[in-house]
Amino acid sequence: MNLTALIPVKKNSERVPDKNFRLFNGKPLFHWMMETLQQCEFISEILVNSDSTEVADFILQQISKGKVIDRPIELCGDLVTMNSLIAYDINQTTCDCFLQTHATNPMLSLKTINSAIQLYEASLSEYDSLLSVTKISNRLYAADGKAINHTNTKMQRTQDMQPVYEENSNLFIFSRKSFVDAGNSRVGLRPQLFEMDKIECMDIDYENDFRLAELIHRNKNLFPEVFEAT
Repeated sequence: MNLTALIPVKKNSERVPDKNFRLFNGKPLFHWMMETLQQCEFISEILVNSDSTEVADFILQQISKGKVIDRPIELCGDLVTMNSLIAYDINQTTCDCFLQTHATNPMLSLKTINSAIQLYEASLSEYDSLLSVTKISNRLYAADGKAINHTNTKMQRTQDMQPVYEENSNLFIFSRKSFVDAGNSRVGLRPQLFEMDKIECMDIDYENDFRLAELIHRNKNLFPEVFEAT
C-alpha cells in the first residue's frame, strides 16, 4: 500500500513560541518527524503544508519524498481546523490514501507507523479509517462532577474497569472517500482504534511537554519496552 503523508508545520505557535523550529536534542523539532516519514516504505509522498521558508528549504534539500504546499492566507491562524487543512491538501495530489501526523510527535517511531499502516490495510473490510489512541484505565469525571465511566458506590479496581480511549493526535489514516463520507473528517464513519504507549505518543502542546519529551527522547534506552528495535 502506498500513502501520502500529510504534515502541517506553521511558523507561529501560541502556547510554545517557535516550537516547531526550536532545537530538540540538537535538531529543529520538525526535522525528526520528516526524517522518520522519509524512511517509511509505505509512504510515497510527504505533503508539508507550511507558511515557512525554513521548512520549504529543508524539504527541498533533505527530504526527497517531500513537497511543500504554501499555506494560503485564509488557512493561517490558530483557529483553522486540521480538517480544513486536510481538505485543502488532498486536492493537491491524486493519491487516494493518507496518513496525517504532526511535527510535535517526535517520539513516534517508524516501527509504529509501519504497524499502523499494515493494520489499516488488513482491516479495510471492517473499518474505513484508523486513529491512534491512548488507553485510560482510571476513574473519569465530567466537569459537573458526575462519574463518566464508573459508579462511585461501586469501587471497582481500576485494572478491572472498562477502559476508555483518548485520541492522541499521532496518527490518522484514511482515504479520500472516507474523509468525504464522514463530512470532511479524518476520522471516518467506521474508525479503528490503534493503541499506543503513552510515552511514545507524547504530543508537545506546552512548555513542560517540550522539556519532558526531550528528556525521554534523549534517554530512550531507559524505556526498552517502548523503543526497542524502533
